[in-house]
Amino acid sequence: MFAWALLSAVLWSLVGVGSQRSSLFNIKGFLYGTVGHPVKIYVKLHQTSPVLICMDVDRANKETVDPTYLWTGPNENTLKENSQINITNTGELVLKNFTESLSGQYSCNLSYKTIKAETQEETTINKKYDFLVFAYREPDYSYHMAVRFTTNSCVGRSNDLLFRVLKKILDNLISDLLCHVIEPSYKCHFVKIPEKDFVYELFIAFQVNPFAPGWKSMCNHSADCEDTTNHNILQARDRIEEFFRSQAYILQHHFNRTVPAMHFVDHSFQIARIDNCRPGFGKNEGLHSNCASCCVVCSPGTFSPDVDVTCQVCVSVHIYGAKACP
Repeated sequence: MFAWALLSAVLWSLVGVGSQRSSLFNIKGFLYGTVGHPVKIYVKLHQTSPVLICMDVDRANKETVDPTYLWTGPNENTLKENSQINITNTGELVLKNFTESLSGQYSCNLSYKTIKAETQEETTINKKYDFLVFAYREPDYSYHMAVRFTTNSCVGRSNDLLFRVLKKILDNLISDLLCHVIEPSYKCHFVKIPEKDFVYELFIAFQVNPFAPGWKSMCNHSADCEDTTNHNILQARDRIEEFFRSQAYILQHHFNRTVPAMHFVDHSFQIARIDNCRPGFGKNEGLHSNCASCCVVCSPGTFSPDVDVTCQVCVSVHIYGAKACP
């Protein structure tokens, strides 16, 4: 409330101054294979994968005689249990603390027998199931915002003073969230209002970013801070939106007939979310339609060196999650 009142007071005085995924999950979190068609799976970074079943749904609903299971990993070597890989004697695979390097194709060879009741003749059946497993993370959110204020003129220092005061108030409003205002700018335009006279208006734009100096202190030494920073930027967005909503309320209910020449233009607040992916990750709706909003690990042959939203082509890259092109 103090910040709202402060801006209103400044406006008055200036008058006198010249925002795990998969293709085949079942409700229990188990994921079955499909013969001849790789199943794509998306596992959030540092989380646990769903349970990968070395069977298709149809086979799982039938008795299986003398089954054996053999899992191979992205390097085509036979998988062995360790702190990140768990394989059960019934052919279930779970990947723990999933990282970029665990991404790739996992294959399971199922072998079982069919037995004819009349002759007891045995036949060995072999099936192969492929799973394409990708690490992903949520994008880092930031918000582009725009507002308008009326002004007396497009010349004079009052416009610049309003701009600087507004930025300071907004920064103070979200500083405890370690978010801040970046790339602020404004332009003054001569606007014809329908059925009214011409007015001068300031078109102000800025971006709200969750990485103010010291932002890593919010992470509490966690392996991945995106959940914290995204939670904070959403709070910052709501606070700023409420702030400008209050400006409209104050203008309507506290100034009566005398309105300062410089004031917030009601309904002018606009907001758009901007997504960025961390290095080694990118978005690709065509390749990863089941995780279109995710930042998915860059596949071999691609890399992402900076905060962007796409992986770039680099034929010399042979790993997942590359951050540079050799």
